[in-house]
Amino acid sequence: MAILRTEGLTKDFEGLRAVDDVDLQVMAGTIHSVIGPNGAGKTTLFNCLTGFEKPSEGKIFFEDRDITGFPSYRISHLGITRSFQITSLFPDLSVLENVRIALQSRLKVNMNFFSSLKGLKKIETRAWEILEVIGLRDFGMEKAANLDYGSKRCLEIGIALGTDPKLLLFDEPTSGMDSEESALIIRLIQDIAINKTIVLVEHNIEAVLQISHHITVLQQGRMIAHGTPAEIQNNETVQEAYLGGYKPHAEG
Repeated sequence: MAILRTEGLTKDFEGLRAVDDVDLQVMAGTIHSVIGPNGAGKTTLFNCLTGFEKPSEGKIFFEDRDITGFPSYRISHLGITRSFQITSLFPDLSVLENVRIALQSRLKVNMNFFSSLKGLKKIETRAWEILEVIGLRDFGMEKAANLDYGSKRCLEIGIALGTDPKLLLFDEPTSGMDSEESALIIRLIQDIAINKTIVLVEHNIEAVLQISHHITVLQQGRMIAHGTPAEIQNNETVQEAYLGGYKPHAEG
């Protein structure tokens, strides 16, 4: 079942068509990557899906509900979280406190709950569980400002998980990272995808081909291909537009 889909999604900016009649389907429980050259419309697509831009035309459906034009805060509360873009760290707070704040923002309880020992313990236990998932349990009491770049990115993922999303959108999550840091983030995304649906914009084509279930290719705002990694890799149109003869590293 498609958890997210668009019909004829289009976004214009003063004569420039950044997203052009895109029909996207993201199946629940999958990693779905969106790739394309610079200027292909990937970030604008994400902006429309997450309420940062209002589409000029077309529709967006989340769990078969029309969410076209919803503001970002409303989309977030429905269960769509865009990591690295809508999340930010509180540098002077601890790693644990950063995640705990995200958890508190989503729990539908009254202030008596927060003031009770039981409520506080529940929040803190879940925060430690998330730190375990993102590999930062040993840094829980450390100030977020003191983390290295890769760990800060992991913490941002933890904050996103704290909002209990059904769908996570990652926009260039390994940007600015070395190969070791990139591999860490990609493994973390794979781990998260066991229980979440992921939409990923990523420039690391080798990683995209390795972890994606489905790939959509954009060029100048239009969707020029959609399929499995093998289908995309062997698509001549995609080769000409973007991959440029890319071949994955041989195993062994």
